[in-house]
Amino acid sequence: MSMPDWEPLGESALLLRWGQRIDAALNAQVHAAAAAIGNAALPAIEDIVPAYASLLLRFDARHWSRDGTRDAHTALRACIEPLLSTTAPDVRRARTLRIPVVYGGDSGPDLDALARTCGMDARTFVARHTAPLYRVAMLGFAPGFPYLLGLDAALHAPRRASPRVRVPAGSVAIGGAQTGIYPSELPGGWQLIGRTPLRLFDPTRAPPCLLRAGDRVRFVAVPAEAPAHTDRGAA
Repeated sequence: MSMPDWEPLGESALLLRWGQRIDAALNAQVHAAAAAIGNAALPAIEDIVPAYASLLLRFDARHWSRDGTRDAHTALRACIEPLLSTTAPDVRRARTLRIPVVYGGDSGPDLDALARTCGMDARTFVARHTAPLYRVAMLGFAPGFPYLLGLDAALHAPRRASPRVRVPAGSVAIGGAQTGIYPSELPGGWQLIGRTPLRLFDPTRAPPCLLRAGDRVRFVAVPAEAPAHTDRGAA
């Protein structure tokens, strides 16, 4: 694994950055680092937050500078660097979830126009959208919103010129080179191509987010009359 740049964020956070771009290889290093740090069970680490090419660590600065002779960021970095130097990306333990999606119609109002823009019919578009095994690069924007890596380049599309005030929960969408799922009713400008009955975020559930960073996702096209399975996706 290549070593990241280190950036203190205030007194009790440290940002590890591998780059500035959306890249599957960089994202794999982020998740490998997150797993290594989590498995090491270092004391006073309060949160580990992976993003596309960076990893945020929140920690109790009082613990890491408790003897008064060292900077907390420097002390934490000294513990983490050996972990990263012996870590390599490993996807074998990643969960794979199947996400049922009703494509087109009221569930995906942008599908037909988007398919035409991409030079294909809606059936071909759906086939190409369901073909990849996606990786959850990160959760962000709203609780439980997964940014997914792996979208076919032929399906890349700009965001809408006029964002919608309300996007229904479960909407599967495309924005640029990314695809994702709205976990709740939200405003949004991504192109809506379908909808899943799965509940991606439920604050009464433990854990509240159905997906987590590093998971693998496969979309499965289902008919509109398919029964809803709102608790979780199938492995």
